[in-house]
Amino acid sequence: MSQGIIDNLVAELTRLPGIGRKSAQRLAFFILSMPAREAKSIAEAIINVKENAKFCSSCYNITDSDPCAICTDSSRDRTRICVVEEPSNIIAIERTKIFNGLYHVLLGALSPLDGITPDKLRIDELLHRLRNDGIREVILATNPNTKGEMTAKYLTEIIKPLGMEITRIAYGLPIGSDIEFADEVTLSKALEGRRTL
Repeated sequence: MSQGIIDNLVAELTRLPGIGRKSAQRLAFFILSMPAREAKSIAEAIINVKENAKFCSSCYNITDSDPCAICTDSSRDRTRICVVEEPSNIIAIERTKIFNGLYHVLLGALSPLDGITPDKLRIDELLHRLRNDGIREVILATNPNTKGEMTAKYLTEIIKPLGMEITRIAYGLPIGSDIEFADEVTLSKALEGRRTL
C-alpha cells in the first residue's frame, strides 16, 4: 500500500481543530482498521451534514429542516428564550433536560478588536422576536469570558427598554472541584452568585 494515501488522510485530519499530526496518524490507522461500511458511514455523515445543514430562519440553530425541530415543538415554553453564542451551546443545554423554552443563536460574541460588532451578530433578529413573539423572559447564556460578558451587558442594555425579565446564567465552581485550586475570577463569581438555602 502506498504511504501517499495514508499521508494524504493524515494531512486532511490535521485540518480539524485540536488534531495534531500524532492524533491524525492514530485516527488514520484506526480508520484503516475499521470495517469498510463503518468508514463509509462516517464519510457519508460528513457529506450529508455539508450538503443538508442550514441555519434555522427563526433561531439560527443548525438544522436540516426550516424551522428547526425546537422552534416547531408545541410542547416548549414559548414565553422564555435562551440566548447563546453558538449552536453547540444548545446541545449542551439540551443535555441537562432542565430548560424547555426556545433558543436564539447569536452566531458569535461581541469582539470589537476582531471586528465583531453588533451588526455582525443575529441581534436584530433577536429583537424582532422579542417584540413580536410574546417572550416574557430572556435568559442570557453567553460564555463567562470577556467577549461573553460584553455581549451580555450590551444585550441587557438594549432589551431592558422592552420591559421583559432578563436573567443571566449563574457560574462559579464546578462540581467536584476544590476551592483552593479555583482562580480568583471563578471564586468571585461563585460568591456573587450565591443563593439562600
